[in-house]
Amino acid sequence: MRAMLLVNPKATTTNARTRDVLIRALGAAVDLAVEETRYRGHAASLASTALAKGYDLVAVLGGDGTINETVNGLLNPVDGEPARDDPSAGRPGLIVIPGGSANVFARALGLPNDPVESTGAVLEALREGRRRTVGLGQALWEGQSRYFTFCSGMGYDAEVVRAVEGLRGAGRKATPTRYVNTALRHYLATDKRHPAMTLTGPGIPTAEGVYMAIISNTSPWTYVGARPVRPTPWASFETGLDLLGLRRMGPLALAPVIRHILTESDVLPSGRHLVQLHDEPEFTLTASRPVAFELDGDYLGERETVTFRSTPNALQVLV
Repeated sequence: MRAMLLVNPKATTTNARTRDVLIRALGAAVDLAVEETRYRGHAASLASTALAKGYDLVAVLGGDGTINETVNGLLNPVDGEPARDDPSAGRPGLIVIPGGSANVFARALGLPNDPVESTGAVLEALREGRRRTVGLGQALWEGQSRYFTFCSGMGYDAEVVRAVEGLRGAGRKATPTRYVNTALRHYLATDKRHPAMTLTGPGIPTAEGVYMAIISNTSPWTYVGARPVRPTPWASFETGLDLLGLRRMGPLALAPVIRHILTESDVLPSGRHLVQLHDEPEFTLTASRPVAFELDGDYLGERETVTFRSTPNALQVLV
């Protein structure tokens, strides 16, 4: 069985010694080619090459950003391929080895949040032939399209992602504490009086005056250390997309929502100022002015209109 391992050498929680151990372990089980990512978008290019060359598996050692790029490379259309109900058929299976700060996708799949333990788990899945087919989300805007594994967002949460990316560019690590501190500081500066977004979609009542929207393909949405954060607790890889939108951003409206999503595991947050969707195939967010947009924790600029779609049976993962 031929496999390509994509390694992000700048991954937050791994080092050269750990990478060598994992490479030897995987290399003993499969015919392994190892590629290091060198720039933004490189993982997508390498995964697309693995798809074109007929590799059986693509493994990723990195964080959620590297995994997202890899998934998008694997979902590239194959020349001459007809449309089909099972996009995962005929594509390499995915092996995920967490190496980032949050590792939301890997943990949502039930993998240990440790690269060595996770490698042991996926090697066991490989020996036993265990695969799980999962659905993905897809965001479309201005003639562009990109898949996401666990979440997307527009508004305040994307502004926080943008701020943290700026800190990372200055050489600081994206730790959970840094995300929390950045979110608190940024909240004081965010616009809490002029909501920009409107939600529309087939069969969905129009919702205006949305400040912030979280779009989920699974739950949890993220983690604060070991604590899962669940704004859309019913979201699943086996269903359509979920959404939580906020139409008020004042502290009295926001505090109960934050407390709920940090402490409740399977109950929806409640409030007249909330907009909620579950298991939807498609919807669109339109803004009266450009607003921040993120996807799997990757800031993608400011957008005025983004359509979100569910893609069932998109990917086979060894878990």
